[in-house]
Amino acid sequence: MSAIRIEALDRMGDINAKLWDALVSETGGSVLSSHAFLSAFEESTSVSIKTGWQPKHVVLRDESGALIAAIPLYAKSHSYGEFVFDWAWAEAYERHGLAYYPKWLSAIPFTPVPGARLLCAPKNRALAARALVQWAKESKLSSLHVLYTSPEDQEALCAAGCMPRTHTQFHWLNKGWESFDDFLSSLTQSKRKKIRAERRKVKDAGVTTRVLTGSEIQAADWEFFYQCYANTYALRGNPPYLTPAFFTWVGHTLSEHCVVTLAYRDNKPIAASLLWLDTVNGQRKLYGRYWGAVEHVDCLHFELAYYTPLEWALSHDIAVIEGGAQGEHKLARGFEPVQTLSAHWLAHSGFADAVEKFLEKERTGVNQYIGALKSPFRAEIGD
Repeated sequence: MSAIRIEALDRMGDINAKLWDALVSETGGSVLSSHAFLSAFEESTSVSIKTGWQPKHVVLRDESGALIAAIPLYAKSHSYGEFVFDWAWAEAYERHGLAYYPKWLSAIPFTPVPGARLLCAPKNRALAARALVQWAKESKLSSLHVLYTSPEDQEALCAAGCMPRTHTQFHWLNKGWESFDDFLSSLTQSKRKKIRAERRKVKDAGVTTRVLTGSEIQAADWEFFYQCYANTYALRGNPPYLTPAFFTWVGHTLSEHCVVTLAYRDNKPIAASLLWLDTVNGQRKLYGRYWGAVEHVDCLHFELAYYTPLEWALSHDIAVIEGGAQGEHKLARGFEPVQTLSAHWLAHSGFADAVEKFLEKERTGVNQYIGALKSPFRAEIGD
């Protein structure tokens, strides 16, 4: 460690994009970790000190000055937009007169997708984990949280002193189906019946759907999508996390990674969803994340966020669709439970001991929960 120099960057623009993305390539090449995607949050002011996300990306250089690792990192003044909940920990700190915020967070903002957080060659992973924990200790902040880690990162972070935490998501895994009907035939009868009934409700309401990708997505489509996205938050009484400029930025710089599904009635758009298209270690994936509507149609959410993308995925060699955080209702739509990971370090030894005991019980609960879920597939198909 003595020969390694640790630096912190106040913005993605402080590092060359090619150098950063070369490290991303070492971990499978996910667009979500790319310089352009992370820059979109900052350039659009969706991520800033004002919004409670202060960028402080950590990079490691060897004795020659060469870049050997990078870690997206933020000083957080709250726990919104993370989808791994630590509100109870913050409240416990407050009850004891201690400051939980600011805290360190390594994650892709507002994006609960598992992947590498230690961007480096495998040989440098343990070093990067130790450097990150050392950085957290020397900073004097309350804690470090690395969310939706890869199994390899999780192992390195726990070896460096972090505590493991597990969670449940629901992912659709392509088992080689040739069509949507082929996929349906693999489900239990009750699941097939439910999906067909939901799709029929949308069709009978006079709704049609369309999928746009890349340059097919026009400025007007982005404007309508944002209207739908913002409306989803408004219905919950909250402002949207992301600004219109974020989607404009991504639409200009990463359009080939955008998949927009639109719903129409009487030739007018009434709903939209957005998925990210990614390739990690040669495997094509879709990440379903954003949805909204300006008119209510029964079951339209399921059609636009699941069934239309599933049909598109089956004709575009998509191996996995990750449906985002939580959502047991996805099980009935052919998604299967998977365990996701995060790693946590707390400076206060007493709270760290209490949290560690809690996490042990939580892991047992997560395992029992996953084990109790029934597969949506016919017995001969298997899990």
